[in-house]
Amino acid sequence: MPDMSAHLALTQLVPFAAEELDKNKVTPGVLGFIVFAVLALAVWQLMKSMNRHMGRISFEEAPDPAARTAPAAARTAPAAARSGKATAGE
Repeated sequence: MPDMSAHLALTQLVPFAAEELDKNKVTPGVLGFIVFAVLALAVWQLMKSMNRHMGRISFEEAPDPAARTAPAAARTAPAAARSGKATAGE
């Protein structure tokens, strides 16, 4: 058997494999299932971690420091102008 191709070796060593092999049918096999399962577990773990981290975040907005220093009359003047009421300065 010095000059034998891989196909001939396969048919001689495992004769039933050539008969059962369908060239039109392609399946991922066990390796494909294992890779898919590992990816699914990784995504599940990432989602679990993301939910835990999102739970720790405080979504309350900090007050604007510029709004604290502005006088109260300056903040209420635009509201009074929209309602049609005149302010004391006008």
